[in-house]
Amino acid sequence: MRVIVIGGGVAGAAGAVALRRIGAEVTVYEAYADPAGRVGSFLSLAVNGLRGLDALGCLEAVQRAGFAVPRQRLWAETGRRLGDTPRGRLAGDSLMSVTLMRGRLVEALRAEAVRAGARVVTGERLVGAATEGAAVRAEFAGGLAAEADLLVGADGIWSATRRILDPEAPEPRYAGLYTASGVARGVDVEPGAFNMVFGRNGAFIYLAAPDGAVWWAAQVASPRRPDPASIDLDLVKELYRREQMPTEVLAGVTEWHRPTLMHVLPEVPVWRDDRTVLVGDSGHPVGAGQGASMAIEDAVVLARALQEAGVPAALALYEQRRRARIAKMVRSAGANRDAKTAGFLTRQARNLVMPAAMKLFYERGVSWLYSHDVTAGWRPTGHDVPSRT
Repeated sequence: MRVIVIGGGVAGAAGAVALRRIGAEVTVYEAYADPAGRVGSFLSLAVNGLRGLDALGCLEAVQRAGFAVPRQRLWAETGRRLGDTPRGRLAGDSLMSVTLMRGRLVEALRAEAVRAGARVVTGERLVGAATEGAAVRAEFAGGLAAEADLLVGADGIWSATRRILDPEAPEPRYAGLYTASGVARGVDVEPGAFNMVFGRNGAFIYLAAPDGAVWWAAQVASPRRPDPASIDLDLVKELYRREQMPTEVLAGVTEWHRPTLMHVLPEVPVWRDDRTVLVGDSGHPVGAGQGASMAIEDAVVLARALQEAGVPAALALYEQRRRARIAKMVRSAGANRDAKTAGFLTRQARNLVMPAAMKLFYERGVSWLYSHDVTAGWRPTGHDVPSRT
């Protein structure tokens, strides 16, 4: 089976590895010439995504590229601790959440895809695709054309594949939040915990890296869409001047990452036809710290479906097995965004209720997410099948 993967980010690279594990001939087409580079800020992988990486043979490489973060602590704008829970896992799970720079994750996944036999072509942007009998033909901006049995659209929230698959597909819209991030030094932060402050102007995340640096990200509530060029460190300092730990972290900033606007995508009605399918953010950007993990789940579920049936039937199986879980995750992400843009009265109510709620209901509330294992019983049959750690 010949497969074209559009996009070489997390979803595309993980998909390429999974498809090689079932013996497919895989070519990844990536629009950007740099194979990975410094893509984005940091991200975290929860246990559901890490299990997928283990099945794909990538877990140890990703763990080496980042660091384990066992705990998550939530803080009110006043400095009161609202919750202290396992990070990205249930309490009894020994597999720890991993935090790393997005670019390092992409590098690790692409390196494994190439090692497994996938071909990566950079500098090619998809402009057209059409099914021709039992094949799909892809056309690229530079004049290149390619044919395969399956086209996997893993080209992110601004997906060209999605628009080609369904010209009436919804478009991303500004979510009322933007992110500024960077690195600080000289700040005393306890290692091993992912800290989130529910600030007056948005959430502020910080955690200690193994080298003593502090990685931080401000998710600023801004109903009016700003010009990213107008966002600078002084603005962020002003927005968080009344929160103690964000103020201390921002005073020690040594590295500033390019700000990004956050977007949401309405539910995508068309995920597939007989020869083309969407995975990752191209079909369902979820947020809430689960984007990469859900993309990895997609890769495994798609590969498993293709082991069970021919391409058209396998794509139907993939959608059937993913729709409900993704819909639930999107709802959870919406609640997560709302918490970061809460007004005064909502913040007061949250600060009152959350400490007890986290103690009583956290495990029950997240068990559907972290106990789900898309790899259970999977037997890869293709190239260089890895052993599980």
